Amino acid sequence: MPPPLPRHVTEAVTWSAMLGWWQGRSEPAVLAPDVTWSGDELLRRSAGAGDHLASLGVPPGTPIPALLTSSPTAFAYMVGGAGRRHPVAPLGPRLTAPELAACLAGLGTDVLLTEPEWCAVAREAVARVGGRVVLAEEPKPADSPLDVAPDPSAVAFVLHTSGTSGTPRAVPYSQGRMAARVRVNAGLCALRPGDRYATASPFHHIAGFGNYAVALAAGAALVPVPRFTVEAWRSVAAVGATHALTVPTVLEMLLGAGVLGFDTLRVLQYGASPIPPDTLRRTLAAIPHVRLVNIYGQTEGSPITCLTAGDHDRIARDGADHLLSSVGTAAPGVDLRIDDADATGVGEFVARAQHLFLPDDDGWLRTGDLGRLDADGYLFLVARKGDMIIRGGENVYPAEVEQVLEQHPSVREAAVVGVPDVHWGEVVRAYVVPGAGASPDVEQLRAHVRSHVAGFKVPTEWRVIEELPRNASGKLLRRSLANNQLYR
Repeated sequence: MPPPLPRHVTEAVTWSAMLGWWQGRSEPAVLAPDVTWSGDELLRRSAGAGDHLASLGVPPGTPIPALLTSSPTAFAYMVGGAGRRHPVAPLGPRLTAPELAACLAGLGTDVLLTEPEWCAVAREAVARVGGRVVLAEEPKPADSPLDVAPDPSAVAFVLHTSGTSGTPRAVPYSQGRMAARVRVNAGLCALRPGDRYATASPFHHIAGFGNYAVALAAGAALVPVPRFTVEAWRSVAAVGATHALTVPTVLEMLLGAGVLGFDTLRVLQYGASPIPPDTLRRTLAAIPHVRLVNIYGQTEGSPITCLTAGDHDRIARDGADHLLSSVGTAAPGVDLRIDDADATGVGEFVARAQHLFLPDDDGWLRTGDLGRLDADGYLFLVARKGDMIIRGGENVYPAEVEQVLEQHPSVREAAVVGVPDVHWGEVVRAYVVPGAGASPDVEQLRAHVRSHVAGFKVPTEWRVIEELPRNASGKLLRRSLANNQLYR
């Protein structure tokens, strides 16, 4: 059993108050390749970053958009913005100027903070909506303390959804709900003072700064990883990271390179997209002494469910293979239900908890995800609402067919989409990524799928491709496949 959460986490009612634990501490809070900041230095530099934000003339409480990557400077601006009532809203630096301009218009400010690397696209985006570009430079330490007792309803920072189904949506992270999230997330991942946390997820993503924010509040040091490479993973091992987060595609790369495990690693969190069962089995075999945790959530609220370390032990020890395709049971404090379930029990999955950020007026978060709950409370996701395929009046859920395909030895990954058909309305098309050295035979795959699911769910069209299109967060760009934009 992990040790209990420290008092500063259990007693604080705001995220900034939890960060106040670092005041005066000499222990490392940020461990970058070329610089180490103690907890006290991080807070003093954050105060300097907050002063810079306050000097920009943006009204207090108005989000300040930013193009940032994981670095000590970026952390300082996020912490300083929260502590000076100038919340920062990091955006994806690889978005195009029109995409960035749409986000800027939604935030209602004329300032775009940016690292030097992204100045060109920043200027182009700002030119479309009017405003100015401001450089984020390493802040000087300031002695004036940050506000560690803000109103719980104040916005600490703003994250945006991934935008896979349209313009990214702004999600304000309030101080009080963020504090509640720290308690739940740190408990599930066993984060405590003295730990060292790393993620290569994009800084603007919930799995990037959203999880760094949890780790820092729990008293763990941050190990920034601006971009994933195998060498970057080795650098994470070199500084003694105890906790790391990654996505299934990266797990495949690390398994292939034989570098997934290292001595100090205790907890490995994965998520963002479904994990092929074979990848999970190989991961369990490669690092048997590391606690694995799969957290399902969204930018609008997370954690919602968790496949815990104990669940992974059951899979490895007892052969509970049915859990391989589950995202676990309700996280602590979360109420779950399925709305508008069909005859198979599949419906929209909704959740209610104090750490969810954009619930409806009735307190429930509509996830837009379709799933079913089994008798033990395990959630099985089957599709986004808009991704469900209706073939001749019958519902086909992509995840169900994809999981069957990925059980075939010649398939590493699979994606299933619906494409228009004059007779059936829609038919099922499968995109298949071969396993190493494999040459999938379509007729064999067709027979394999038919032996597991009803005939109307068997793909009519097939494509064998080298890789599936994903965004920087590892999410499948299913609409690119459905619209035939990338592969023909």
